[in-house]
Parts: sequence; structure tokens; C-alpha cells
Amino acid sequence: MKIVIQCADKKRANAGSFKSREGKHVTFVADPSLTPPSRETVYAHPDDISDDGGAWRERLLEYNKVHAETNPLGMLPAYQLYTNPAYEALVHQFGIQKIYILSAGWGLIRADFLTPTYNITFTSIKDKKYIKRYKRQQFSDFNMLADDGEDVLYIGGKSYQPMFCRLLLNYRCRKSVIYNSINEPNLPHGFVSSLYKTNTRTNWHYEAAKDLVNDLVKL
Repeated sequence: MKIVIQCADKKRANAGSFKSREGKHVTFVADPSLTPPSRETVYAHPDDISDDGGAWRERLLEYNKVHAETNPLGMLPAYQLYTNPAYEALVHQFGIQKIYILSAGWGLIRADFLTPTYNITFTSIKDKKYIKRYKRQQFSDFNMLADDGEDVLYIGGKSYQPMFCRLLLNYRCRKSVIYNSINEPNLPHGFVSSLYKTNTRTNWHYEAAKDLVNDLVKL
């Protein structure tokens, strides 16, 4: 079984990223036109054209291909980018090849994929309109999960469910969605849902991940 868990807002302070030609730190956001002025930071959309003429997204793929071993920019593997210990716990329990991150900025990425720091979410945050990703926006999301027939389990909030379903819509496997809400999610054909019972309402998926690691959730 492969496990997909949604990304997180809090990222490690030592997370690396690209540098502009002027040496400025590149931070990826949903709408760079709404960002506050900065002398130290260049704000960019993942699909914007970078200063070398190619899209940042393609540049990131090339970076992972060429610099996976040396990693001169100090980017972190996706499972280590976020501060919550749930990501590393899943990798340690099930193996790095079985864990994937559903990222609002990059799409469905492998746990070992070197990922630059970014600030993009499906959640509305006051005074940070530039980080909110809307349905009308165009994102060329990665999908690094192979369609090989192996079962796939998604753990995460309902705001990320449509993205998960869209990316795996035509996959020929059992696609399970763990949810925690009063109403069962209305999922496309081919997806099944399973209620995770908890009194936790915010970031409950970390608790679910912990229970999965500790074999307290039976699927």
C-alpha cells in the first residue's frame, strides 16, 4: 500500500531553495503579484519562467536529476521539509518508497523528492492572500505516483481531497480516503472513504498518521 499525506504550513528554517541571479532567495507562492515588497526575496509561482528561461517547475525536476547526490542548494527531501514528525514517522515505518506528499504547491511528490521551501495552501489565511491557491488558478501539478495497481491511501483534510481525486481519477487500484467530518465526502467513482473517529478538529490527519504507524488503524 502507498500512503499519501497532505503537506503542512510549517517548514524547517534550514530548508533551501533556488537563488536568483542577483543572489536573492526564491520563495514560491500562489500569487506573486500580491506579495509584500522585499529586498531579500524573489516571490515566484512554481510555473513562472525562471531567470534561466525555463519554468521553475522544470528547473526543479532537473535539479533533482542532476544534483540529487550533491544538493548544493541544501533543499530537503519532502518528508523532512515539514516540521511535524508525522512525515518522518511514516517513512521510517513503511519505507520511503511508499510515502508521498500531496503538496498544494508542487502536486503529488515522492517523499525523497528534493523540494524548495514554499508557501502555498488551499486554506485561507488572513493578511496572506498571496499564499491561497484557488481553483481558477493554473498549476501544472506533478504526479509522481505510478499507476501500478497497488492500493493507495490518502490522509488529509477535505480541501486537499479534490486534488487527490483529480490526480488519481483513472488509476486502476483501490483508492481510499480517510476523512474526519460530519458528512461523508462526495468522492468520484472508484474512490472509497473511511471515517477516522477523533475529537481533534485541526490537523487531525497527524493523529491518524501516528495511529497508522502504531498499527492502531485497521484498513
